[in-house]
Amino acid sequence: MSLDHYVTLGRSGLRVSPFALGAMTFGEDPGGAGCSVEESEKILATYLDLGGNFVDTANFYTNGHSEKILGDFFAAHPGRRDHVVLASKFFGNMFPGDPNGGGAGRASIIAQLDESLRRLRTDHLDLCWLHNWDRNTPIEETLRTLDDLVRTGKIRYIGFSNTPAWVTAQAQTTALLRGWTPLIALQVEYSLLARTVEGELAPFALDQGIALTPWSPLKNGFLSGKYQRSGVSDSARAAYVGGPTPAEFAVIDEVAAIAAELNTTSAAVALAWLRARPGTVVPILGARRLEHLTGNLEGLSVTLSAADEARLAEVSAPTLAYPAPMHGAQRAMLQFAGTTVDGEPSTVYPPLLQSDVRY
Repeated sequence: MSLDHYVTLGRSGLRVSPFALGAMTFGEDPGGAGCSVEESEKILATYLDLGGNFVDTANFYTNGHSEKILGDFFAAHPGRRDHVVLASKFFGNMFPGDPNGGGAGRASIIAQLDESLRRLRTDHLDLCWLHNWDRNTPIEETLRTLDDLVRTGKIRYIGFSNTPAWVTAQAQTTALLRGWTPLIALQVEYSLLARTVEGELAPFALDQGIALTPWSPLKNGFLSGKYQRSGVSDSARAAYVGGPTPAEFAVIDEVAAIAAELNTTSAAVALAWLRARPGTVVPILGARRLEHLTGNLEGLSVTLSAADEARLAEVSAPTLAYPAPMHGAQRAMLQFAGTTVDGEPSTVYPPLLQSDVRY
């Protein structure tokens, strides 16, 4: 598989590469965690030259510099913008002291979008994300504004990021019932070291035909192969994100073992695991250096066996919040009473074992 083996993003006609390119690291302002303009453009050009077409950023990444780098690159390469699925996010407030400078109200969405389009030097976003839940704004106001912007052509599709499942479900239902633009994708934290999304959001997305685009698919680089019990090869990065816990090292070790058996990298195994999740899953690759991108693309050529997936599932099994624990074997026992339904077997609820009494 390669970057030009495209997938449709959720219930839409939008075709995207199996890996998106995340531009959060484009630009060195603020904090020095990103990369230079020159390196950013190398990463972007390489991704595009290899057939990649899905580029993701946000209005406040590196204080807007990420969007400007993308805009300048596409302006300097006429015609390339037309063949890229360009996504950005609104919510972050870039104007200290202005309570309407961010969030998801009508005025702030429109103002943030106009600023993003100016920096990106384009007249539309192919995908516009709500970056976080705005609990101070009715979800109907956010959805109606986004639908209006779709109708004007300033955005083409919409998605949510970092938003509770109950809010996301309410939003999708409202949009469908009112004939507004529905969600086609959710951007969520998801990796072998962050699987709690499987409690609510992932099942909801699968049921609704909504794609998942995981951010931090290597969990701050923990699954990249640089973090080992004997030491960390990138000490600056370790200081920035903190070190793995003992439980996380158990997952890291298993990923490394499978990678050695398959003659590939830990990053490739971790990314291949994500791509194999049910539904449409398009991980977002972040890179501060060109070799980070090219190395991670090995995840497109790795296919895990059922045994490999079982090993990873066991070692990385998440602790999900209530009521998720009620939906497994106990649910089948209470509901199916020892029968098998849709291929799912069950045992008999203990009080029924010795009794046929019906009252």
